Amino acid sequence: MSTYRVAQVATAGGPFEIVEREVPEPGPGHVRVAVDACGICHSDVLFVEAGLPGVRFPLVPGHEIAGRIEALGELRHHPDWKVGDRVAVGWFGGSCHHCTPCRQGDFIVCENLKVPGWAYDGGFAETVIAPVDALARIPDALAATDAAPMACAGVTTYNGLRRSSARPGDLVAVLGIGGLGHLGVQYAAAMGFETVAIARGADKADFAKRLGAHHYIDSTADTTVADALQSLGGAKVVLATAANSSAITATVDGLSHRGELVVIGADADPLGISPVQLLMSGKIVRGHPSGTAQDVQDTMAFSALHGIRPTVEVVPLDQAAAAYQKMLSGAARFRMVLATR
Repeated sequence: MSTYRVAQVATAGGPFEIVEREVPEPGPGHVRVAVDACGICHSDVLFVEAGLPGVRFPLVPGHEIAGRIEALGELRHHPDWKVGDRVAVGWFGGSCHHCTPCRQGDFIVCENLKVPGWAYDGGFAETVIAPVDALARIPDALAATDAAPMACAGVTTYNGLRRSSARPGDLVAVLGIGGLGHLGVQYAAAMGFETVAIARGADKADFAKRLGAHHYIDSTADTTVADALQSLGGAKVVLATAANSSAITATVDGLSHRGELVVIGADADPLGISPVQLLMSGKIVRGHPSGTAQDVQDTMAFSALHGIRPTVEVVPLDQAAAAYQKMLSGAARFRMVLATR
């Protein structure tokens, strides 16, 4: 009997344990992926802590997966995939194809979205079974440890910017330069935006400039973030990656007329925005989800073309517990990644 290892939690909020399981065979419309790397995302907390409905235990989290196809189920409608193909699977782990959003072609907001670690076992493992519509091809230029975070953190920031109202030359601000924001700044600069990085403390200014930012705003300075943005002409778009509702709220008055606040940082607290702030100058507030498998593939291709890479700290699978805690503590180097091979 062939086996593989997973890092699982047996109960809500429980400790990680390394367990061996029998290697499964993929069914119709699915493939078995040999996982090479899997990023640890802060959203994994929602599953480990049973913060979402329908979470089942024991649970194997992980929705930033990079690996290689090692077995195919029956793929009648997807004949192009073959054993050995390098693939990524992200927050978009497949869709139902029959709900109203899917019938409208808006698969990322599928009412029955199949997020790895929620709908099926995720990538904190040596092997994962995934639906074929979740697969994105990894370009040769990207290592697995770089490709894995692109499947969630990368595509969320990349898509948030390319689907915004900003055009090359516009002033675009990225709030936060952590796990999401350090990629957002790189994407914004590569897309031709006049890029502003916003973070806490003057000590982050040099790092922001190295990422490609043309301006840096210290949110702890005497000048408000909104005033600082207006002094630059007002932001056409603010990409809010920081999971802090008060910090997000503080950027709204820094938007230009018909400026757009794109929210991707998740915080349960409400935004303190009044209708008057939005009405008089036609401002927009929009929540932005991740992206489909094609979006992930586009993200990786753009990253390879422009030399954009996440800052990662790579650890072996058997250190999943420590890596997860390091992510929670904020001590990680932006993205913790588990290497399984």
